[in-house]
Amino acid sequence: MGVPAIVTAGDTRAAKAIYGESKVFLEVGGRSMVASTVATLQRVPEVSEVWVVGNRRRLEDVFADPELSKQLSKPLFIVEQGRNLLENAWETYRCILSRDPEAGRDPLGDEVDRSVLYLSGDLPFATPQEISAFVRQSQALEDCDYAAGLVPEASLVDFKPTEPGQPGIEVAYFNLREGRLRQSNLHYAAPARLGNRWRIEDMYEHRHQREFWHMAVLAWKLFFSGAAGPLIVSLYGVMHLAGLLDRWKWHRLADWMRGLVSIELNERVISGILDTRFRFVITEAGGCAIDVDTEQEYDAVQAGFAGWSEKQQQRTEAVYGPLPLVSGSANASATADSDGAGGD
Repeated sequence: MGVPAIVTAGDTRAAKAIYGESKVFLEVGGRSMVASTVATLQRVPEVSEVWVVGNRRRLEDVFADPELSKQLSKPLFIVEQGRNLLENAWETYRCILSRDPEAGRDPLGDEVDRSVLYLSGDLPFATPQEISAFVRQSQALEDCDYAAGLVPEASLVDFKPTEPGQPGIEVAYFNLREGRLRQSNLHYAAPARLGNRWRIEDMYEHRHQREFWHMAVLAWKLFFSGAAGPLIVSLYGVMHLAGLLDRWKWHRLADWMRGLVSIELNERVISGILDTRFRFVITEAGGCAIDVDTEQEYDAVQAGFAGWSEKQQQRTEAVYGPLPLVSGSANASATADSDGAGGD
């Protein structure tokens, strides 16, 4: 079943500027990252239309490019950003329901079960196969209202520096019984089924796993929220300590420590925090877990883009095979104009 995709490209609050610029507009491989993300979605068979939320004037300029427009075969809508990530995600969902990028509405009847795909606009190594696999796995889940992506450590080895001084990206992992896994930037959700949507903003703002302060603040807030109570503090503490032990090369002790925390336990805790039915979905291509949050990461992506892109494509096809072209590849997009018109 076709699903709308919402690309979050906002630059307010927790969004980080890179070299003084909103990161989604930075170029990688000769194209802005938001343009690359939207172009990738054109080849995801399960995606029926694309909604981009951010600085509307700047986004309209990006997608007015004739060469880019030729590659857009799916309806494209542009929504003006709100105050934060949560508002952008919810209000764009409401716009999908009304089919109007300027005036949304709340879900009616069975629309509370309508799901959308969320992804960030700074994914230079995303492949259509990985996104497609994530959507299909999420749709196959039973009793799930919100699925978030995970990527195994082995899927990201190509992005590590090969030797000191060489370009590379070191990422933080969740140290779990099932292995070391990185959260990706893919989310499949029925937004109206999330009872505590407002907590997602807190989780996003304190998402940096390497920075203990961010994790401690989030755990402290949740400790007093009545959602999971002391369990969430213990969970974060064990995962963070396992990560520290692993980085200190105490691998045997780190493995024992992470054996105390499973994916299933995390799912139960997060379900309680968000008051919804939450699940993780693992994809093994890896590119959707690499975004750009710092100037150092952007420099590394710029330097390694050609080689990493080739390796990512090879890995993706080895895992998922080639993806056939989506039918109707001719330009059939309908970009929202200044009056808010969009494709149908």
